[in-house]
Amino acid sequence: MAVGDIVWFRQGLLDLGKKLHDLSADALKIGIITSAVTPGATDSDPRWGAGGGTNFSTNQVATGTSYATGGPTLASVTWALQSNQPELRAAQLTIAQDASGFTNGRWGIGYNNTDAGKRALFFVDLGSDRSIVGGPLVFDWNGASDIVLRISGA
Repeated sequence: MAVGDIVWFRQGLLDLGKKLHDLSADALKIGIITSAVTPGATDSDPRWGAGGGTNFSTNQVATGTSYATGGPTLASVTWALQSNQPELRAAQLTIAQDASGFTNGRWGIGYNNTDAGKRALFFVDLGSDRSIVGGPLVFDWNGASDIVLRISGA
């Protein structure tokens, strides 16, 4: 994987077809975790909290002024057909610089905060431990396109 790669959990994709997520209306968040655990596409029932097979919230970075428990909510989220392909888009997300913030953020975990089980959908590779002490952490979803997920038909 490369820095910035977005990988969808297979369970998260399956859950879309089971009507467990409404990408048009649900609040999606990004939680930041340390390198104590490495997420994988085939993780069993990944969650941001208890109740599933993998609880990523137990490895959350320290909270502070610019990073609250559970992480920030994605903004300007759309789930619509673009050129006849379903796409999930979101605005660029910035976690502001914070002199008392975390220094060990390794992975971003995208999850559905509206879902009672806080099911995880995807993860983002930050490449190495990242700090917000010296500058912001920016999630620039595929550059100007803002695409978090595109589903291509067969």
